[in-house]
Amino acid sequence: MSLKEDIKNKAREIRYSDFSKKPTNSVPNINTSSLTFGCTGLTFPATVLYIDMRGSTKVLNIHQRRVVAKIHMIYYYAICRIAKYDGGEIRSFNGDSLLVFFYGNGVDITRKAVKSAMKMHYAITQIVNDTLSAYTDIDFGIGIDYGEILATKVGLGGSEDNKDLIWIGNAVNRATKISDECRSPYHIGISDTVYSRLDETLIGHKEKNQWGYVFEKKYWNRYCFDYNNNKEYMFKTNYYYEIV
Repeated sequence: MSLKEDIKNKAREIRYSDFSKKPTNSVPNINTSSLTFGCTGLTFPATVLYIDMRGSTKVLNIHQRRVVAKIHMIYYYAICRIAKYDGGEIRSFNGDSLLVFFYGNGVDITRKAVKSAMKMHYAITQIVNDTLSAYTDIDFGIGIDYGEILATKVGLGGSEDNKDLIWIGNAVNRATKISDECRSPYHIGISDTVYSRLDETLIGHKEKNQWGYVFEKKYWNRYCFDYNNNKEYMFKTNYYYEIV
């Protein structure tokens, strides 16, 4: 069979197959046996944290590659260490961005994800950038949303190098979009949905909370962004949670 016919046949097979999905009680990985290259998927509730480094191309053009490698190694170690410590499941390294899932539908899970983002803020701005002061200050944006995720396997069978999982859902896309809107000094952004799940420890005092509400003036310092051709609101903060 020619390469052209092989691709056409596979496209038809997928196009006309029924897609089956079922819930799972954990965040899938590439070795999850119930995910195949057929039309199958696993769904799960999660708070999604997406973090992306700013200006990485500029850093690459300024510094030698071995220096850039060290910068990324320090940056990724810090955020991965915090994510795992807080119960997040790390997925999808992509250049200078990272996707983390906090499994579950409880408000406590969402709060843990936001607190984890604040720890990352502290680690990067107070520890990582101090270590890298001779080279650069890392700027970054973190976006957080909550919802149901669909995971499915793509690529080819055989070698691990030829396959991966993709993560489908508005929570992933929205977290990515919110991250794009964040940078110094407001490194963390959350959706309306996430804000509604927070408690006083993560909102702050009433007079002027850490997400921009000014009690006396009775207004929100909300930010508007475009999503699916609609205007949506997000909240930003420059607060961090000190780690010890």
